[in-house]
Amino acid sequence: MEDKQPLNEIRLFLNDENETASLATQFASLLTATDSATETASSGGHIYLRGDLGAGKTSFARAFLRACGVSGRIKSPSYALLESYKVSNLYFYHLDFYRFSDPREWIDAGFRDILQENAIVLIEWPEQAAGLLPLPDIEISLEYADEGRNARITAYSNKGQSWLSKITPTGPALRPKDPPAGDS
Repeated sequence: MEDKQPLNEIRLFLNDENETASLATQFASLLTATDSATETASSGGHIYLRGDLGAGKTSFARAFLRACGVSGRIKSPSYALLESYKVSNLYFYHLDFYRFSDPREWIDAGFRDILQENAIVLIEWPEQAAGLLPLPDIEISLEYADEGRNARITAYSNKGQSWLSKITPTGPALRPKDPPAGDS
């Protein structure tokens, strides 16, 4: 991954899996929105999901895919490494790099080809590629915080910045996370 400074970042506290699903649904509506001028869906996007085991990465991905219109069983790609879906004219790819022991394995597996600009790509454990992946549009880092999760959502592209500006961190489902003392 290129060494590029983030364009923007927000932090949220997610009380439970329902709030994680609510956040995923917000992103789904942004990534699958139809351009009224061309009557076509968005041109794709890349979201990287980081966090410890059980932090909510797969829960986010499942809720996101369901909100995008994927029906039927949504499997975790932990063993298969890749699950793909097609809804209307959009291709969705959900990858999990947890089991990679060599950063180049994702290239050897042929996954470079699916990182198309017009596909929606979710990657869990992108750090297992040790910086060889292109920058995502959005990176979501989830970490344990009491009974809930802290979410740090970082935009690395103009597309990601546009999505981030439309996320609504208010109301009962999402609350802004107060930065720790001394954090600027």
